[in-house]
Amino acid sequence: MEIKYKSYFKDEKKDHAYFEDWVAQLERVNGRTFERHVIATSLGRTHVWNLDTKDETLETLVVFPGARTTPLIWDFDRGLDNLNLPLKIYLVETNGLPNPSDGATPDIKSLDFGHWAAEVLEGLEIDKAFVAGASFGGLICMKLGIVHPEKVKAAFLLNPGCLQSFSLSFQNLYYNLLPIVRPTPKNILKFLNKAVFCKPDHALSPQAEQMLVDYELFAISRYKDNTQKPYYMDEQLANVKVDTYLLVGDKDLLFPYQKSIDNAKKHLKTLKEIKVFNNVAHGIETYGRAMQYIGEKIKSHGKAF
Repeated sequence: MEIKYKSYFKDEKKDHAYFEDWVAQLERVNGRTFERHVIATSLGRTHVWNLDTKDETLETLVVFPGARTTPLIWDFDRGLDNLNLPLKIYLVETNGLPNPSDGATPDIKSLDFGHWAAEVLEGLEIDKAFVAGASFGGLICMKLGIVHPEKVKAAFLLNPGCLQSFSLSFQNLYYNLLPIVRPTPKNILKFLNKAVFCKPDHALSPQAEQMLVDYELFAISRYKDNTQKPYYMDEQLANVKVDTYLLVGDKDLLFPYQKSIDNAKKHLKTLKEIKVFNNVAHGIETYGRAMQYIGEKIKSHGKAF
């Protein structure tokens, strides 16, 4: 696998310690501890958090996060409980994002992220799993569904970044660039309120919201992000060979939902269902009803519980 770019923390030891403290805070708030795997892959070390992985009778869900996020935000306010069924859950810290995994990444338009995802599953000794990806993570799920469909029971795409190009609307560009140009807690919160959440329907608790502001400020100010951003996979999507469920929020500024729906219908031959959530913005992975939907589909798609 050819390494295209490398991202990195400005002070690796200090910044990794900060991230560990942030994770410990989340564990204290949620009252549960994440186990950890560190897997050797073609992109270097890949860190994976896991819950309830000892019971071999359970179905497996593997999660890939969005750009400039960690999969741990899926469990803000114990959000993973909203799946409403016992599962073995693995939260993958994608290489090249602000997390403890190494920063090497392949060319985003190659299929190498799919091969990397297969390496992660192999390293976790997972033969076949349900996979879910938000934004950037949706692209990884589709790459995996092209190169190793035998490893995927079904894929869940949450406001994915692979069904259209990033919106160039003035409003979207303004709120996304604001915290990058001026990384302050106030500007990050403005970005979250305008682009990621849709209050009061789609919101976090005050404590979880503050943790997200802290993480975003850390990620923007301490991480040198050279990773390419997701792109519209277009005709590549016709090669996806796994059952796919599309979850979109009708208030998503980054990837307006109707265009994602239209392109999914156009290209995805294995599209099983589309679910639109009203008054939900880009951060759909933190929305309880979206998690409930995924749990329901896993239960109906997989073995009886």
